[in-house]
Amino acid sequence: MKTYAAIYNNNEIRENSSSGGIFSALADKFDVVYGVAMTDDCYGAEMIRVEGDITPLRGSKYFQAKVGDSFKQVKKDLEEGRKVLFSGTGCQINGLSLFLGKKYQNLFLLDIICHGTPSPKLWREYVYFQEKKYGKLESVNFRCKDDSWIDFGMKENQLYISKDTDSFMRMFLRNYCLRPACYECHAKQYKKSDMTIADFWGIENVAPDMHDGRGTSLVITRTEKGQELFNIIKNELKWKEVSYEEGVKGNPSEYSSVARPQKRDTFFKDLEKMPFEKMEKKYAADIKFLLLRKVVRKIKRTIKKIWRG
Repeated sequence: MKTYAAIYNNNEIRENSSSGGIFSALADKFDVVYGVAMTDDCYGAEMIRVEGDITPLRGSKYFQAKVGDSFKQVKKDLEEGRKVLFSGTGCQINGLSLFLGKKYQNLFLLDIICHGTPSPKLWREYVYFQEKKYGKLESVNFRCKDDSWIDFGMKENQLYISKDTDSFMRMFLRNYCLRPACYECHAKQYKKSDMTIADFWGIENVAPDMHDGRGTSLVITRTEKGQELFNIIKNELKWKEVSYEEGVKGNPSEYSSVARPQKRDTFFKDLEKMPFEKMEKKYAADIKFLLLRKVVRKIKRTIKKIWRG
């Protein structure tokens, strides 16, 4: 297993990718590519099969995608002799491996380091809420780098919203809205991918010469097949080998699950009955406001106890 910082030399593709553009460099070497794309109405995401233009597959999608019959399609492609790249979360990679039941030389498994998979229902409620204010959502970029790669935001049509203020991103990053399995992710311990890619968070401290603020990929080759493919594409990259420890220091989701918030179950109960406006105020407010509200509640409880006494 080897670990790299890497940047694709094609600046246009890199700019439209979540980090360093490595997925595009890899995908170019295959007959068929499977990955996640937004649905036309932007209310969901789904695993799709692509021959040729992989533009819909670029960029992160921050909620659970429908896999549909992709596993069956992959098997058909493999048995017909096509070279297949299957990209997804660790659990999707492991699921496909179990479905196939055997290894295929013409299959390459690529996973991303996954923080956790947010609720598709929350995303739908969020989109409906945003559309009431700004009109029909026709495009979304979850990882817009207009400001910078590190201080990224969401771009909805032409509206840019920083990750630090967007209500959906706040709920996601506070871990309220993840699937139950994400808090104890077995795919982090049992990895079946040939290669893992992710953002190289902390690159400015590990390899400053690989950091220009526009995105750097972390690449981990896990199998001989993974290393062979990296060797094929490395002439198209600016790259530097680093230690595994250096590579994952800023990205602990490579090996550990996030903690389950105490209010996680309450969050989903509220999601069933609360309008998004109230969800936003309760779960996506500024941290300072949430702390102040907590202090006020504590003071009120103390006063009530005194009065009862």
